Amino acid sequence: MSEQHVVEPVNVQILAEGIAVQWEDGHRSVYSHRELRLQCRCAECIGEWPNPKQLNAERIGLDVVAVEYQTIGRYALQFLWSDVHYTGIYPYTVLRELCPCPTCESKSK
Repeated sequence: MSEQHVVEPVNVQILAEGIAVQWEDGHRSVYSHRELRLQCRCAECIGEWPNPKQLNAERIGLDVVAVEYQTIGRYALQFLWSDVHYTGIYPYTVLRELCPCPTCESKSK
């Protein structure tokens, strides 16, 4: 079984307009703070088996922003959000799938 290389970020910046990730393959992604917060897949946001739930977007403020981040191993980023949520882990593969740039959006269609 061959192991597939996961593209890793080389730089992450928390900006006023969003979270910018520069990837090692040269690609750059800029995520809206709130849209990325709404993608949290932690147990608090989407539940745990056998009690799944859905993240209630109405409970996430329009002004939520990432305050800080840390890398988790060599596979994910974790953000501390202004709504004091910090349990979500965003694997690099998921972040790339969520990239909102026109090039990535056209590939996903």
